[in-house]
Amino acid sequence: MTDLQTAKNNLEGHTVCLCKDGKCLFSEKRGIAPMMDFIADGVDLSGYSVADLVVGKAAALLFVKCGIKRVFAKTISEHAKRVLELYGVDYEYDSLTEKIINRDGTDICPMEKAVLGCDDVEEAYLILQNKLNDLRNKNI
Repeated sequence: MTDLQTAKNNLEGHTVCLCKDGKCLFSEKRGIAPMMDFIADGVDLSGYSVADLVVGKAAALLFVKCGIKRVFAKTISEHAKRVLELYGVDYEYDSLTEKIINRDGTDICPMEKAVLGCDDVEEAYLILQNKLNDLRNKNI
């Protein structure tokens, strides 16, 4: 069984599952929080395969930054698909959508919106860090 198949098989009950050589990492956090946490914690994800419920451009850019080799998305945005193609990351998906919508259903996801004009992985990471900090400060 491939790492991607293992990740897909273990996604149930989680928002994301990352697998490599029989080792799996999980998260139940929503949005890009799991990937931002893995990066902040210095987890080496190079060569991992990931199964995720929703993959927008922000998540796709973070996957590239981490060296993810294969992606499965239950739902993927056209922007995310383009990023994965640009960086040569293999992907599969169940559903393709034009854009990822925010949790209120009123606009595009703020993380996807923040990086719409950016294809540089490191620049996108900084943009996303700043956006998350802005959102956290508004909720204080």
